[in-house]
Amino acid sequence: MTREDIISFFDARLLDWRARNPERLAAGHAEDGTVVSPMFGALHGRAEIAESYRRLFASFPDWFFKSEELIIDGSRVAQHFVASATHVGEFMGLAGTNRHGRLEGMLLYTMKDGAILHEQRQYDYSALLIQIGVLRSKPNF
Repeated sequence: MTREDIISFFDARLLDWRARNPERLAAGHAEDGTVVSPMFGALHGRAEIAESYRRLFASFPDWFFKSEELIIDGSRVAQHFVASATHVGEFMGLAGTNRHGRLEGMLLYTMKDGAILHEQRQYDYSALLIQIGVLRSKPNF
């Protein structure tokens, strides 16, 4: 993929995030692609990846994803993002708390044949869990 192809791919992907479309998001991954996620663990294959997107949007139906400028080096892509959402559906065995959370992090991709072959997600998952009431923080005195 050229740099322009990668930019176009991620521009289209942003529209799929905004539409909260798990099938289209998963279609951007290679059939045998992998995702390593603090929230969902290690995922293998497009079917598992699609299910993780469905679970995300079921728990957080107003999930909003904002991408910053991509850093592209050949087939490697880094994407800084900010996401925000309200915990409405079941998540980690906890019914929706209706609390709002914000997540900021990096997504690291390896592209192959016009799709995401590997995605490594990096973000502070514990901070999100505290914000939505799944975990409690302990004061640092």
